[in-house]
Amino acid sequence: MSNIWAPWRMEFIEGLRNKPEGCIFCTLQEEGDDREKLVLARTAHAYVVMNKYPYNSGHLLIVPNGHKEKLTDLSAEEQADLMNLAAQSVDILMDTLNAEGANCGVNVGRAGGAGVADHVHMHVVPRWNGDTNFMPIMSDTRSMPEYLEQTYDKLVGGFSKIK
Repeated sequence: MSNIWAPWRMEFIEGLRNKPEGCIFCTLQEEGDDREKLVLARTAHAYVVMNKYPYNSGHLLIVPNGHKEKLTDLSAEEQADLMNLAAQSVDILMDTLNAEGANCGVNVGRAGGAGVADHVHMHVVPRWNGDTNFMPIMSDTRSMPEYLEQTYDKLVGGFSKIK
């Protein structure tokens, strides 16, 4: 029998039981060490952060600064900023990680799959031809080829141009 080790997964499991008070997305946007928080870029209305529990290496979240639950709660400027950041994020992922495509989407509400249901956010997931195999289906396990900090260091230069 083969064993696959994913020790980072325990942090996620324990985090489900011991959620900190307040909104993680509101906390992440506060000033501080962006590399530690995995924040790649900030604009007037939103920021880009790496997903700490990604579907694929380079999985990004685009988060409005305002704590808003639904897309229709966002102003036109906030909506435009989210979409602009999504478009630029896809280009950066394709240029930097050689992604061959991307999935972009918003999970609205708990039933829609949102892990943080009361602060709307967009997912940008880089994709490669043949990147899905039997692992997620057979063992609920994903193979991550590098640590988050390594991916962050690759991406942060591309995001430095975003203002």
